[in-house]
Amino acid sequence: MRPSFHPRLINGPFDDPGLYVPFLFQHRAMVFDLGDITCLPAGDLLKISHAFITHTHMDHFIGFDRLLRTVLGREKTLALFGPEGFLKNVEGKLAGYAWNLVGNYNYPLNLEITEVNSQSTIYRRYRCRDKFIAANASVEQPFNGVLYEEPGLTVTAAILDHGIPCLGLAIKEDFHVNILKDGLKKLGLEPGPWLADFKQALYRKSDPESEFEQRSGPGQKARHYRLGELAAKIALITAGQKIGYITDVAYNQSNAERIVDLVEESDQLFIEAAFFDTDKDIAAEKNHLTAGQAGMLAAMARVKNFSVFHFSPRYTGEEQRLRQEARLAYEKQKTRLHAVTGSGGR
Repeated sequence: MRPSFHPRLINGPFDDPGLYVPFLFQHRAMVFDLGDITCLPAGDLLKISHAFITHTHMDHFIGFDRLLRTVLGREKTLALFGPEGFLKNVEGKLAGYAWNLVGNYNYPLNLEITEVNSQSTIYRRYRCRDKFIAANASVEQPFNGVLYEEPGLTVTAAILDHGIPCLGLAIKEDFHVNILKDGLKKLGLEPGPWLADFKQALYRKSDPESEFEQRSGPGQKARHYRLGELAAKIALITAGQKIGYITDVAYNQSNAERIVDLVEESDQLFIEAAFFDTDKDIAAEKNHLTAGQAGMLAAMARVKNFSVFHFSPRYTGEEQRLRQEARLAYEKQKTRLHAVTGSGGR
């Protein structure tokens, strides 16, 4: 069963953090953090529809300029989300350039910026043709943990402490739709773009009794089915995938509780492991996690798999030791939880 998205770390574990999340069979991707993204080709950057920024330290946000330069002059809407102060940070970057020629562009580029605070989100829209001056008054809404939602997909966040507010992030499918090739064959149907429409109808939880029009291509005769009947013949619906992303956070009780709640039962967790446990005092001073703390949090959250990254350069050449330390802490915490609950739960 192939999941709808296939996340991968943008850089090596000692380089700028970032997670690229492309969508299967769609010319589309999301990204968590925009540090150094020079390794991403223009084709990958053009797929990005949403960027979720944990905080605006340089190693997490310097890539905004490269992304903006790539999408400039194209018909595109790019949505960005970040923590307290994010609107001011984005406006500062935009103000650093002259935009006197953008009125000549044939295609509009729009930026939709959302700042996430503890109680609310603040949204503004910026049009390239208006020289990226805010196109509307700010729209403020209550923040309930959900940053973005569409049929079948939700991105959630928790506000964590890194000396400044920093977002922890998770993305989850409501469920996953697997197309059965044998089912298509029995009905004499060919795979094609119509399957994306079919999946979206299921993700929208459309009425199973509603009519679905299947058309293989321009000029092709349409075939009509009841949505529920067609789904029963060509689709296998399984539990959705959940991905967690945690970086640049202090280890304290509040952070630990919020992280575990956010990424609980993730299929894959990407979590920083900046320092060895023997250097936990340095980690605390710099508001980062140790490898052992990362592994322990992964076990507390009962994640199925986890990957550590964002290692301090002081440990260059000791990557495997950091991974082993995280894995050992994970296994120890799992054993401890199993002994307490009998099931590995919290």
